[in-house]
Amino acid sequence: MCRSQPMRWPSGKAWFLVVEQARAVSPGCQSEAEGRGHPDTALDLQGCCGSRAAGRCARTPSSLTLLGLETPAPRSSMAPYHIRKYQERDRPRVLDLFSKGMEEHAPTTFRHILKLPQTLALLLGVPLALFLASGSWLLVFVASIALLTALRFFSKYPWIQFKVLCLRSDLSDITKSYLGEPGSCFWVAEADGQVVGMVGVLPAVGHALRREQLQLFHLCVASERRGQGVAKALVRTVLQFARDQGYSQVVLYTTMLQRSAVALYERMGFQKTDQFFSSLNWRLFAIPSYVFVYPLPSAQASEAQGQAGGP
Repeated sequence: MCRSQPMRWPSGKAWFLVVEQARAVSPGCQSEAEGRGHPDTALDLQGCCGSRAAGRCARTPSSLTLLGLETPAPRSSMAPYHIRKYQERDRPRVLDLFSKGMEEHAPTTFRHILKLPQTLALLLGVPLALFLASGSWLLVFVASIALLTALRFFSKYPWIQFKVLCLRSDLSDITKSYLGEPGSCFWVAEADGQVVGMVGVLPAVGHALRREQLQLFHLCVASERRGQGVAKALVRTVLQFARDQGYSQVVLYTTMLQRSAVALYERMGFQKTDQFFSSLNWRLFAIPSYVFVYPLPSAQASEAQGQAGGP
């Protein structure tokens, strides 16, 4: 989904506009603007939907990284973007981005399932057994269509289930879930007055009081804005926020299907520390979830290091 390429920065007035817009963002949530040149992520299913009220899952594909960016958007001359803190007026566009990102995963999942040896054996074995038993080509045809329809449904169902879960938990009230307490935040990337990207962060389950791990959720970029560095700028905003808040790690979850997301995280210095199957369905279809961690010194540790080093 993401290909490395040379960084191209906006020039002249365009870059000045990006910088001025970035300076206007609330100091509580670090904003950052980047020019074109880096691939983006479509929707990092970051998390079991991080709502405190609903109870966050510690081992769900937090970043089933809605990175549907398998195909970068065509390059075009577009207005610069800036990153700012979420506002309630952004809600319709944020939910639309999330929903579209989820829809992009079903075809990728379906193609993955079709390539599995057990799927090929099923698609060939069942029709063959029916033909040998009945001698009817019509029955073979109907059985094949039925199997493909069932596989297509199973490729969509986990994403539909995840979407419903998130819309009923953390995304049901973004302000309350992400902006209600210190140490959490939700940002959007805006261009031409439209939200074109989003990402949220919450203290990881079990680490909220100690400020050890900050978990990244729902990284998503609009299809027309992919390939312009928006996802990378959003992730950098998260990392800077984590440093400022004194966290020692940023953690996220994604699946092996989100290859562009995985590539983006690895380029930015995240380390894959674990993998697991978040459900029986994912195990059956050989779709593991990955745990990525970005280690960083806390603000206090950095300050102590500086004092120890002296002038």
